[in-house]
Amino acid sequence: MLHLPILVEQDEDDVFIVSCPIFRACHSYGETIDEALENIREVIDICLEEETEKASGQNRFVGFREMQVFLNQASG
Repeated sequence: MLHLPILVEQDEDDVFIVSCPIFRACHSYGETIDEALENIREVIDICLEEETEKASGQNRFVGFREMQVFLNQASG
């Protein structure tokens, strides 16, 4: 059994975007979080099949960080 990190975001249309950073291009979406998680599970299954077919390794999950950046405000 694998324990995989899943990133969950919500876009401007309230759609949930999910991705698994362990695999390249492993993204999906859904109208609800549950739907999005169900969809990403299917994509992960595909990624696992592809990884077993080729010898390359997976990315190694390190962690999440938050970064503070300053926004440029228009002067006027």
